[in-house]
Amino acid sequence: VPGPGLIEVESEGVGRKRSRTRRASSAKHNRGSRAAPASGSRDRGARAREAAAALPVPAAAMPPSARAPPPPSLAAQALAIALGAAGVYAAYLTQGVVQEELATARFGSRGDRFPGLDALHGLQAAACALWAGMLVLMMDWRAKRVRGKGRTAKTVVLRAPPSSYWKAGLSNSLGPTLGVLALKNISYPAQVLAKSCKMVPVMLAGALVSGVRHSPAEYAAAAAIAAGVALFAGATPGAAAARLARPNAGLGYGLCLANLALDGYTNAAQDALHSAFPATPALWTMVWMNAWSGGATLAYLFGATGKGRVALEFLAAHPPAAARVALFCACGAVGQLFIFYNITRFGSLTNTGITTTRKFFNILLSVAVAGTPLSLPQWLAVGLVFSGLAASAGIKAGKGKKGNRH
Repeated sequence: VPGPGLIEVESEGVGRKRSRTRRASSAKHNRGSRAAPASGSRDRGARAREAAAALPVPAAAMPPSARAPPPPSLAAQALAIALGAAGVYAAYLTQGVVQEELATARFGSRGDRFPGLDALHGLQAAACALWAGMLVLMMDWRAKRVRGKGRTAKTVVLRAPPSSYWKAGLSNSLGPTLGVLALKNISYPAQVLAKSCKMVPVMLAGALVSGVRHSPAEYAAAAAIAAGVALFAGATPGAAAARLARPNAGLGYGLCLANLALDGYTNAAQDALHSAFPATPALWTMVWMNAWSGGATLAYLFGATGKGRVALEFLAAHPPAAARVALFCACGAVGQLFIFYNITRFGSLTNTGITTTRKFFNILLSVAVAGTPLSLPQWLAVGLVFSGLAASAGIKAGKGKKGNRH
């Protein structure tokens, strides 16, 4: 057992020469006896060990497993962003083509249209909830197994309760359903453009209700988006309208506007939940948002009305339509995972850029694959809308950089 002199040196940081002197005097004082250390020396020893543990350890002296990982290289970051963008593009571009086919195609010898457009979002939400739920269970099981082996300490994560998602889930069940139903009245490119102008009502509401001030460049970007949507709506070719189930531009754009309003409420409700429960995992949110959304939609389709039964009977009689519905749901589940990945790893601004450019490619695919005709004024309208969106994203990025500098 080390003597009091050595313990005092360790706790107070005295030099070696002084420690030797104190150890020598201590040994001379206690010569011929082997008395046990006093309780006070034990206390000083405990304090010395605590002080030594609190000292910073140089990175070179740490074991490799305890060192912080080096920051990823620029090439690795670019590859990760490309992976996230490719996942979003592959999922939602495919889903867009399938959605347009279900809205405009005719099935069977009698040329029947798919009667369950309002069931699409509910079925997709149910598939997303099941998919994310399985992933959450697998991750929780793996965490318990690792804790059982003693590799990590048990941690408690405060998650948002499932019941707190019901408001956002209900608005999320109704909004996208109205957007899908709009495809009966307007073309798919028109729907994509209308849903891309979400920033216009948000800016107007902020300025009129909350007194939020925007720069002239932001108003110019919003004006370009609004002008593009208006130009596109007024230049719809007759051939495009002939492919619709019930052509009605006013009703179709009205449904898209209601979709945007409900989406705005959904986003605000989710932000409030994230502020109240910041440690909630993204997959947990995905599970319960889709569970409430899908449950509400399916309860309406199979409980309040018989539309769900009619849709299932149609799918049973037309396997090509059933295959498209299954692909639609799978694309939604995969796409949501990639969106959560992009937001978590790169931030919302990068995800917004990916999803905005994806909508432009959705329009190109609609023209190339589905054969949706667009006139020259409509192509100009598409250019106006996406120019305004690109300018808006650039303005937000500039504000973010200025905020980081200050």
